[in-house]
Amino acid sequence: MDRLHKAMDFCIRHQTVLGNSVVSLLTAGSEYIFSSVVFKCPCNSGNMLYGSFFLLGPAFVLLLLGYMVNARIWRLLTGQCSPEERCKRGPWGTCAHFCQLLVPTTAKALVAPLTWIAVALLGAHFYECAASGSSLAKHFFCRDNGTECESQLFKMPCDEKLSAEISSKSLSLQAQSQLIGWFLIASVMTATLISRCKSHCCTSVSYLQLKFWKIYSEKEHELFEIKAKEHAAKLAERNTNCFFEATDPAPFHTPSNEDWQEISILYTFNSREQYYSMIHKYVSTNRDKSTRFKKEGQDNTGLELAGAAQTS
Repeated sequence: MDRLHKAMDFCIRHQTVLGNSVVSLLTAGSEYIFSSVVFKCPCNSGNMLYGSFFLLGPAFVLLLLGYMVNARIWRLLTGQCSPEERCKRGPWGTCAHFCQLLVPTTAKALVAPLTWIAVALLGAHFYECAASGSSLAKHFFCRDNGTECESQLFKMPCDEKLSAEISSKSLSLQAQSQLIGWFLIASVMTATLISRCKSHCCTSVSYLQLKFWKIYSEKEHELFEIKAKEHAAKLAERNTNCFFEATDPAPFHTPSNEDWQEISILYTFNSREQYYSMIHKYVSTNRDKSTRFKKEGQDNTGLELAGAAQTS
C-alpha cells in the first residue's frame, strides 16, 4: 500500500510531464502504424500533395483535438462573444484577451502535432515522398542530369536502388528528413527551456509558494468536483420530489449567475492580493464585505439605541 501511495503521489506531482509523455508515445505509435500500413506513395506527379498531406494533415487534426480537449480554453471562451461581454471589453479588449489565452493553450496543444511531425521526419517516409515531387528536389538532384533525372525522381520512394543512385553524390532525401527532424526536436526543447526559465525568472512568487499554489489548485479542483456533484444531486432530488409529489420546494441556496461568472474568470497571481484562485478571492472578498456590513449594522444599531435613550 505504501508503494501504491508513493506511486500515486508521484503521478499527481508530475501529471503534466506524464500526460505529455503519454500523448507523445501514442502519437509516435499512431505515426508508425500510418507509415507502415496506410501510407503508400504514388510515385508520380502527385507525390508532393500526397506526402505533404500525410506529414501535415494529421498534425493539424491533432492540433484541433488539443484545443477541443483543453478545458482552459472552453472556460475562458464561454460567454466572450455575448453582447454584454463585448460592451464591457470593447473590440480591442476582446482581441487582447483572446490572444493572451491563445498562447499558453496553443503551447499545450502543440505537443501531439510536433511529436507527429518530428517522428515522421525521423522515419523519412512522408518527407521522401513529398520532396521527390518538389521543384527544389529537381534543382538539387537534377541540375546537371537533364530531364531523364526529373522523370526518375518521382520513382525514388518506390525504388531503393534508384534512390541510392540519384543521391549518391549528394545528401539523400532520407538524410535530409532526419536532419530536419532532429533540428525540430532541438528547437522545441530549447524554446521550452527558455520559456520555462523566463516564466520562473519573471514571476513574483517564490519557488515554495509556487509549489504550494499548484498543490492548492489541484486540491481545490478535486473538492470542487465533489461538492458540485453533491450540490447538483441534492438540487435534482428536491426538484424531482416536488414534481412527482406536487409539494412546495424547500428553500435551497444556489450560487447566482454573477457568482458563477466571478469565479469562472482565470486568476493571475497578484502579490498585493494573496489569493490562490478566484474561489479564494471570492470567499475572502465576500467575507470582508459581510464583516464590514455587520460592523456598520452594529454601529447603526448602537446609534439608534443611544438616540432613543437621549430622547427618553
